[in-house]
Amino acid sequence: MAKTATGTRRALCVGINDYPYKDNDLKGCVNDARAWASLLTDHFDFPAKNVTVLVDKQATKRGTLSALKALFTRAKAGDVLVFTNSSHGSYVIDKDGDEERYDEVLCPWDIDDNDIVDDELRALIEDLPKGVRLSVVLDNCFSGTATRARMNTPDERRIRFLSPALRGLPVLDNPWKAKRKRARSSESRMREVLLSGCTDREYSYDANFSGVFHGALTYYAHQVIRTANYRLTFEQLHGRLKRAIKDYPQHPQLEGSATNKKRSLFS
Repeated sequence: MAKTATGTRRALCVGINDYPYKDNDLKGCVNDARAWASLLTDHFDFPAKNVTVLVDKQATKRGTLSALKALFTRAKAGDVLVFTNSSHGSYVIDKDGDEERYDEVLCPWDIDDNDIVDDELRALIEDLPKGVRLSVVLDNCFSGTATRARMNTPDERRIRFLSPALRGLPVLDNPWKAKRKRARSSESRMREVLLSGCTDREYSYDANFSGVFHGALTYYAHQVIRTANYRLTFEQLHGRLKRAIKDYPQHPQLEGSATNKKRSLFS
């Protein structure tokens, strides 16, 4: 197994276009997953055999969490791990019925019966050994009220959000004002560095870029990375990405400790 100076490089890249709801399929998520995998193997020294790509029906909740656990459980100090996810996002209201509380969720292929709640990801990450360097890229929405993903725009934009109503779940009257179930943990204590496509009150977009569909975050992040000749920090990527993505009403977020944000990309 190929090594970095201090450990092994491994990654999981997930992309889901196919969903069980009419007019809510996406077109760019599978391309995103494959693009991130190629970027890691071609330019960041990740051995191809160490990069797992799950697309569409491969990316069930069970399949995704199993692959994540496999990625994490073998990790040791010095290893460099990457998890990218391009899919729909959504939310679930807290089970106590308080409509001002919700959890963010990723939508796996079998979202009709399952979801991946942010707390589940947090629990897995918190179990990582100290010294493991984890980078997470999430190109999906976390909040909103739309019931259909398609919009009439020249670039065929679609929002990467599934309304809870499609699964027969309660919908917040005003999700933009709702409070999350749990406050975010302090960034200084985060084990990972997280790049997300938008705030938790915005949509991330899926669109046609010169004939190829991608998420706006993924498309412009790759542009910025190529322009920088693959040499920049997460902080630099975030700053340049915010300017590059200005034609889309989303604001990419970078979370993590100050030290991790200043790390060279995927190192």
